Amino acid sequence: MSSGSRALLCRSTSLASLVVKPSLSTTQLSFKSLTATPHSSSSQPHPTTSRVYRMATEASSSSSSVTAGDDPSSSANAEIAPSSASSAIDFLLLCHRLKTTKRTGWIRRDIKDPESIADHMYRMGLMALITSDIPGVDRDKCIKIAIVHDIAEAIVGDITPSDGIPKAEKSRREQEALDHMCKLLGGGSRAQEISELWLEYEENSSPEAKIVKDLDKVEMILQALEYEKEQGKDLDEFFQSTAGTNI
Repeated sequence: MSSGSRALLCRSTSLASLVVKPSLSTTQLSFKSLTATPHSSSSQPHPTTSRVYRMATEASSSSSSVTAGDDPSSSANAEIAPSSASSAIDFLLLCHRLKTTKRTGWIRRDIKDPESIADHMYRMGLMALITSDIPGVDRDKCIKIAIVHDIAEAIVGDITPSDGIPKAEKSRREQEALDHMCKLLGGGSRAQEISELWLEYEENSSPEAKIVKDLDKVEMILQALEYEKEQGKDLDEFFQSTAGTNI
């Protein structure tokens, strides 16, 4: 398949339904200034870690007070907030692996500096964000599914068909990893939401899941096209792998 044909393939897929608005209103972002307190002992946490922990604790405390209607300075909330903040930080530190784990297919094709799992999910999230409105489809839910659909790979890695692992076993490993991550997050509504979104994608059980699965394929062939142009690789197998699929 020629480079021109592949570019046409990308344009003829569901990517063609993505609409980018030419002008966006300027959004001003303000960040709360936090000053680290110097530590006199090397056993104390790094100032950056302290700031992150304090930010998470403040957010958790605020959330708890709104939900329960309690005084955020009460002893009950004072005990709950640090635990929740610690769980969130542990969860996010584990998710860091998504940023450093490279996608297996590109590694096996000797791609220089291949994308990470997080790179892949991020662009899928952008695709979902700019897609045209579709009746009966929750676009915000598509964005959420896109950014969690490969989250279990932080533990199990990027398992591909060429690994020879049966689909049922792959699913079992990923479900086990996801359960661990949700427990690490401390359970609760956010962990439950992540679990439900992941399962919805895994089972292809909703219109949103079906759209995100299409975006998964589109993102892959778009990335393959970029690598062909940048590195002179023949990545026809990645284009052919989507042949006959409804994208």
